[in-house]
Amino acid sequence: MTRARPAAGGGRQLGVAPERLGRWLDGVADRHGAFTDVGEVDGTVLLTCADTTAVTLRAPFPWTPGSAVLTAFTAQAREPHRAAVLLVRRGRWAVGVFEGTDLVVSKVDARLVQGRTAAGGWSQQRFARRRGNQTDAVVSHAADTAARVLLPHAASVEALFTGGDRGLVDDVLSDPRLAPLAALRRESALDVGEPTRAVLLTTPGAFRAVDVHIVEPGDRAPAHRSGSGSRRLGSGHDI
Repeated sequence: MTRARPAAGGGRQLGVAPERLGRWLDGVADRHGAFTDVGEVDGTVLLTCADTTAVTLRAPFPWTPGSAVLTAFTAQAREPHRAAVLLVRRGRWAVGVFEGTDLVVSKVDARLVQGRTAAGGWSQQRFARRRGNQTDAVVSHAADTAARVLLPHAASVEALFTGGDRGLVDDVLSDPRLAPLAALRRESALDVGEPTRAVLLTTPGAFRAVDVHIVEPGDRAPAHRSGSGSRRLGSGHDI
């Protein structure tokens, strides 16, 4: 489970591992009362609890609603999917293909990019050019790695998840060879540290997580009244 964070429009947003989703929902029902309304709109599941708490569930991969919407959603969220991962930061990159949580193939590599210098004048300019050339080399080598490791699986993966330095990731995916992978890219970017093998192995916990938005009664702004002819203002927390 990812750490809860404030959500735009109110409430909290978090990621829940598909294997824990059923237990997490049971906990919501225990705290807020049974689900009085369960619906589905364009693949998004909308739940309302007895105390008016609203829960929105979005799966990272497509699923097919059944007659029992919540049962179908939780069951299909646990199914394994094949996904590619590309992580790039200055001087280091990692790529991998996962089947569910299992790593099928991967490559982690690095190339020196010098840090900043306090020197000025011509020395500063030479350093900037050299650092720029080194960064270009990282992009080029990362693209080569992605083409060699990920591209052979492009026809079988359902999505590409990326993380690290967004500008460098964009540069890598601008390589024409990687167009089939770029077309599979998903948002939002994975929040990761340095692209090491250990970090790469943690990414299924993020990209497989069900996106949850929960708005409890206390999260909604109270109505405001001013005078006898005042109108009730909406809370702005449409789900």
